[in-house]
Amino acid sequence: MSKATATPWITPSWPAPKHVHACSTTRAAGVSTGPYEGLNLGAAVGDDESAVTENRGILSTTLALEQPPLWLSQQHSKRVILASEHQADIPADGCISQRVGEVCVVLGADCLPVLLCDVAGTRVAAVHAGWRGIAAGIIEATVARLGTDPVSLLAWLGPAIGPRAYVVGNEVRETFLIKDAATANAFNPASGAGWHADLYQLARLSLQRAGVNHTYGGDHCTYSEAEHFYSFRRNGICGRMASLIWINHPHH
Repeated sequence: MSKATATPWITPSWPAPKHVHACSTTRAAGVSTGPYEGLNLGAAVGDDESAVTENRGILSTTLALEQPPLWLSQQHSKRVILASEHQADIPADGCISQRVGEVCVVLGADCLPVLLCDVAGTRVAAVHAGWRGIAAGIIEATVARLGTDPVSLLAWLGPAIGPRAYVVGNEVRETFLIKDAATANAFNPASGAGWHADLYQLARLSLQRAGVNHTYGGDHCTYSEAEHFYSFRRNGICGRMASLIWINHPHH
């Protein structure tokens, strides 16, 4: 992989206030080696502990974070916590902050990261949304817990496995169809058996149901863009990217 040409992170193209900072990392930079080569930020995937610690330090330094990111123990659940409730590796799949400097973060290597903020820039959230989490209602639960009019929210969909690469079984499709017939549009028959699932479309539908009308992003594929992203589907043993969002001090 050419580390000189790869970008260390992706910045959302969305109309968030200037004091709301957000990004998704790629595998560029970093000190991990082997299947984790690059900026692996996942501490529970078998990588060398000291390499992950160093990578997390690089992340904090490069992004000039005032506080360490609030890492979660992701469970494919619909549990959302406030940053003020955070403890080390607390089990949750969503994190919300309304205070300057608190960094909400989720990890992924195919699952969909969803970042949220309100147009005033007073509250932010990071959501880990694989198919199980989306089906469980993690996106709606996060929007509800943000405690503001959903019309004022912006959502950005970070890098996830794209619909051409993501094949699931009948049971996954049925799980969604039982809850909402409109999700049929997010599944297309795969050659052989199963279905191509569009996580981005499933997330957009969840956001719409929750009342969020302004959604951006959703234009990467972690599976096919091997130079830039880790992919569990592609490699099995691999690192994790992080998607982060936080409120900075508003500048005069």
